[in-house]
Amino acid sequence: MPRMSDAIDMWHSLVEKRDTRGLDALLADEVVFYSPVVHTPQVGKAITKKYLVAAFQVFFNESFRYVRELKGERDAILEFELRLGGITVNGVDMIKWNDAGKITEFKVMLRPLKAVN
Repeated sequence: MPRMSDAIDMWHSLVEKRDTRGLDALLADEVVFYSPVVHTPQVGKAITKKYLVAAFQVFFNESFRYVRELKGERDAILEFELRLGGITVNGVDMIKWNDAGKITEFKVMLRPLKAVN
């Protein structure tokens, strides 16, 4: 089980390796996912994992990189950039985790709107 301080390090490792197998260990059962394309929060590990696996396939290409990180005791904001279909996409992952180091909230915000569509 990840320690509280390791949640973001573990996330970075999964992204770097393009490895979704570690998501089960990293996500809390009650995790809430906020998608830039769905208007209601998605609750639970299974649905959150589906969204994140899709993100790994679409967004985490060779151009993806985190460009800034703001980290608190139990939350972080990770700014990213990538090229997708000729568009430069900029966004943030807003992540919260619990005492056990499991992600409890994952919010994605993207720009430009063309990238979301």
